[in-house]
Amino acid sequence: MTVYLWFAYALTAAYVLLMVAYSYGYFKPKRNTPASKTPEKPIFSIIIPARNEAANMEQCLNSILNNNYPADRFEIILVDDFSEDDTYAIAARLSGNNLQVVRLSDHINKEERLNAFKKKALEIGISKAKGTFIITTDADCIVPLNWLQSYADKLNTSCNIQCLAAPVNFIPCNKRKNWLYYFQSIDFMTMQGITIASNRLGLGNMSNGANFLFAKKAFETVGGYKGIDQKASGDDMMLMQKIQQQYPDGIDFLFDKNAIVATPVQPDWSSFLNQRIRWASKADSYPQVKLTLVLLLVYLFNLNFLLLGISACFSTIALKSLLYIFLSKLIAELAFIIPLSFFFNKRNELFYLIILQPLHILYIISAGFLGKFGTYNWKGRAAH
Repeated sequence: MTVYLWFAYALTAAYVLLMVAYSYGYFKPKRNTPASKTPEKPIFSIIIPARNEAANMEQCLNSILNNNYPADRFEIILVDDFSEDDTYAIAARLSGNNLQVVRLSDHINKEERLNAFKKKALEIGISKAKGTFIITTDADCIVPLNWLQSYADKLNTSCNIQCLAAPVNFIPCNKRKNWLYYFQSIDFMTMQGITIASNRLGLGNMSNGANFLFAKKAFETVGGYKGIDQKASGDDMMLMQKIQQQYPDGIDFLFDKNAIVATPVQPDWSSFLNQRIRWASKADSYPQVKLTLVLLLVYLFNLNFLLLGISACFSTIALKSLLYIFLSKLIAELAFIIPLSFFFNKRNELFYLIILQPLHILYIISAGFLGKFGTYNWKGRAAH
């Protein structure tokens, strides 16, 4: 028991130091090589893969079309991924000078065996893109009014940006704030903070395809999704890491409130778990050793709570250790998340970080395990 407790405390110390590092990284400015000012704004091609998104399509497209950005400097290419509802019809009705609607069925057969339909949809959209920079988002997202201008301003700060991760915020599904919403909201806000801090600390780069930019030339140089198309997920992070290998100094994060894209949480626990298993499924494909080690530390630290909880049933020392380690975790995470909550305007949700801790620990353990060994369903398709 003594040896195990020393190991548990060592894990705790490493986790607390990681949170302290994240807190430092969140505020650490990143140095860039200034770009020369040019009179012309960047040309953006916004690629949206869509499957069964009839309920969200019109709101998403209108939020982009109404952006405060010159209409001749951006285009939207929506790729319908064999939707079984009115997604294509709604998008086609809005099509015009800035919006092109493409059917995936015109390029591949529905029965064709693919594990990564989304990557294929993106690939087809990118092949038709005229912009210098590609931005991806999802069909259920709502973008802010100055979204594209925020990207343009960021690109003007550095001459070597090849890939940009950008902030995403979870909003309630059907405007209902229940326990599931708060759980997803707090968890995802934390992931966004880790994305920002990791980029600035050089601990590994992460991104989310709901708000993601890369240079079209960089995409072509690294061979696009070739070599990573065996995974159903990873159109964002795995591509980013391919680009980083070719352009080590070309990755950054768009830290701007005007660039925060809103997307609804999953409506039920089953959808939520399938989403997170899908995200976790690509963890063993990351070429960044630092990022892999960090993920392993976080998983082992949370798994340790399960083992300590069992030991606490038979040992008072283990019970006390469990309480000390739990408090250390909570304090370290609060120190990191409180400043983050100001950026995403979620200070009133911090209470749920405390009371949902036990559930979050179990979720990390189960999602990590199932991401490695399990399968999941997404958009009506089974994948692994």
